[in-house]
Amino acid sequence: MAKFFLSYGYNIIIFFIITHLMSILGKLKPWNPSIPYEILSLNISSKLSTNSHAIKESSKDFGKIIQEILPAAVLYPSCVNDIIDLIQFSYDLSVPFHVAAKGHGHSIRGQAMAKNGVIVEMSSLNNNNNDNCGVRVSWDSDLGFYADVGGEQLWIDVLRSTLEYGLAPVSWTDYLYLTVGGTLSNAGISGQTFRYGPQISNVHEMDVITGKGELMTCSKDMNSELFFGVLGGLGQFGIITRARIVLDKAPTRVKWVRMLYDDFSKFTKDQEHLISIHNNGLDYVEGSLMMEQSSLNNWRSSFYSPSNQTKIASLLSKNKIMYCLEIVKYYDDQNANTIDKKLKKLVKGLKYVGGFMFKKDVSFVEFLNRVRSGELELQSKGMWDVPHPWLNLFVPKSSIMHFNAAVFVDIILRQNKTTGPILVYPTSRKRWDDRMSAMIPEEETFYCVGLLHSSSGYNECKILDNQNEEILNYCDKVGLNIKQYLPHYKTKEDWIKHFGKKWNIFQQRKDLFDPKMILSPGQRIFN
Repeated sequence: MAKFFLSYGYNIIIFFIITHLMSILGKLKPWNPSIPYEILSLNISSKLSTNSHAIKESSKDFGKIIQEILPAAVLYPSCVNDIIDLIQFSYDLSVPFHVAAKGHGHSIRGQAMAKNGVIVEMSSLNNNNNDNCGVRVSWDSDLGFYADVGGEQLWIDVLRSTLEYGLAPVSWTDYLYLTVGGTLSNAGISGQTFRYGPQISNVHEMDVITGKGELMTCSKDMNSELFFGVLGGLGQFGIITRARIVLDKAPTRVKWVRMLYDDFSKFTKDQEHLISIHNNGLDYVEGSLMMEQSSLNNWRSSFYSPSNQTKIASLLSKNKIMYCLEIVKYYDDQNANTIDKKLKKLVKGLKYVGGFMFKKDVSFVEFLNRVRSGELELQSKGMWDVPHPWLNLFVPKSSIMHFNAAVFVDIILRQNKTTGPILVYPTSRKRWDDRMSAMIPEEETFYCVGLLHSSSGYNECKILDNQNEEILNYCDKVGLNIKQYLPHYKTKEDWIKHFGKKWNIFQQRKDLFDPKMILSPGQRIFN
């Protein structure tokens, strides 16, 4: 009888301790049984939340297409060890729960979600001075200048910090309010990719927490399987907590030029010519579609004056579809006197429509952060917080003419459903490392195509998604050999097809670094 009362009393004490902890934290009600109560004994218990507001907020992303996938809890780490503790706890369970790192939440289809698991809000690491966080600029005789950057850092903050030393990363995305860990898990592309490679080609080393809860430093020469796996690995092998990024001397200003084309063949040939210039060439080359029904100034940037908009609109009314070539040449005080002459030489012989070249001279930061002003304007009008059924593709050079005729003209222009920018610009395979997880076409030159739609609501989102599906089905049917960037597939067979010859090594790396398949379930590759 004494043993019974001792046991009973012990259970009562444990119950009251747990209840007291839950009442102190407040935010731990109600508790989801998919995560054992024992997690409350860890040091991270005070940083976990099951508050309904926290759950709801962590389940949102930029796409706003997938919203019903709710985690059991949200972790707000104050240091890297908090994330390690969480993953180790899950790994040691007979039935582990999923863990997903969330940066700025810019995924499109719930890739950073974890049903009945735990979302790690990486931005919370900004609230402390942990050595693995922030931005630290250094120099090495072998590496030159570089920055050690926390995986939770936004690229805009990396830019601001490195500019204090007159330095900057060389490869960017069009939008800077993305986390370092997020873009390196995909690739990180923009108009600089043809020259400097994607962001994953400009990393010396990383600190990564694997699916076993092990913190590992990796590079091309140290733990190389993890290094190459994580870069473009869609979060499947580890959570990036630090990346050592290549830096170079930062320019101060840019010459920014747009030219209009009425012929897609001339447009692509000029783009391909420009990215082939190696010495003193351009620093940025992108292209986009312009259609009569679409806005000339969208959230990517406000570029044209009112008088120029009228001029362009008149041309579009005749052609229905035009192509805009966008180029940039960096400069500073040392070459300010010669920049115009250099730019004139670079554009000589291009086959754009006469009289339709438009120029700007802006600061380096203003150019790189060009999307932000458009974003803030749309936010003020309540037009940013809407579904974004984006589709991003890599199209081989040999298929781009066919793609233009069948997709840009026959599907998009004919169906007249465009609700956002459409990008199309070439890049070079030689700037990528095939040992990395990121998938690109086999051809030396391929095009980055972005259908960056915004929809007013569910019905329009469904219509645009159906159009995306039509495009993908067509490309598959006629064998255009495209690859999805920021991929989304519904079956394992589709993922195997996506990775092709890399699938076996991708699966081997998963078995090696995340054998219990804890990490990044929202990609829906292995679960």
